[in-house]
Amino acid sequence: MPRSIWKGAISFGLVTIPVKLYSATEEKDISFRQVHPEDGGRIKYKRVCETCGKEIPYAEIARGYETPDGRMAILEKEDFDNLPLPTTKAVEVVQFVEEDDVDPTYFAKTYFLEADGPGVKPYVLLRDALSASSKAAVVKVAIRSRENLALIRVKDDQLLMHTMLWPDEIRDGAFAAPPADVTVSDAEVTMAQTFIDALSGEFTPEDYTDSYREALEEVVNAKLAGIAPPKDDAPAAKDADVVDLVAALRASVEAAKQRREGKETGGSKKSKAG
Repeated sequence: MPRSIWKGAISFGLVTIPVKLYSATEEKDISFRQVHPEDGGRIKYKRVCETCGKEIPYAEIARGYETPDGRMAILEKEDFDNLPLPTTKAVEVVQFVEEDDVDPTYFAKTYFLEADGPGVKPYVLLRDALSASSKAAVVKVAIRSRENLALIRVKDDQLLMHTMLWPDEIRDGAFAAPPADVTVSDAEVTMAQTFIDALSGEFTPEDYTDSYREALEEVVNAKLAGIAPPKDDAPAAKDADVVDLVAALRASVEAAKQRREGKETGGSKKSKAG
């Protein structure tokens, strides 16, 4: 079982819900070390003070905030622990909203909320009330020395909390929008919708794998075995101007239908074999 990263309470009106917070996600990737290619030796770095030249152990390193005029404020662990901020110990509910009202662009990280001790019954109360009203709770909480805006919502039989970026942390993406004078015909839109319908279905995350990580593992294993790593024989993608969008989409629809039929055939064979 993972360790909780935060303990506090949700303030639901006059009801207090003691909770523990657990990270709900973990990124899986192949990690590399920086090495000397001639002998495989690891490259190490020293933490050296630029003023006195001494090597400083990690445990003795403090955090400093430098002002524009060059002054340095050195903060210790106690300074962060004793911040005059109520959200360091409590999750403050500030509003209830429809889940769809929150743009997913704001979501940063997902956490599991677990009721702590006597918090089980009020936890269930908040969960069932949110579910019955089809609402989510906008909250403020301080995690790891930073106050976050967050959203608490119901998933299955538990509460999840998504920390969110602040509005001034979202970049203005207007520069990436296509020119307003570029339009498409009704026929092109209709054919695009046909393609969307051909590939539509229920989202099943288990159907997808990280192909890049799998290919990289093949290369690593080949290197360890002392054999030539596998090569990608697929032709490189070529840049091309699509002149007839309808024709291109029609071909895409046919390919999607064939791919879906192939999957369904394979699935039925598998179920018969089972």
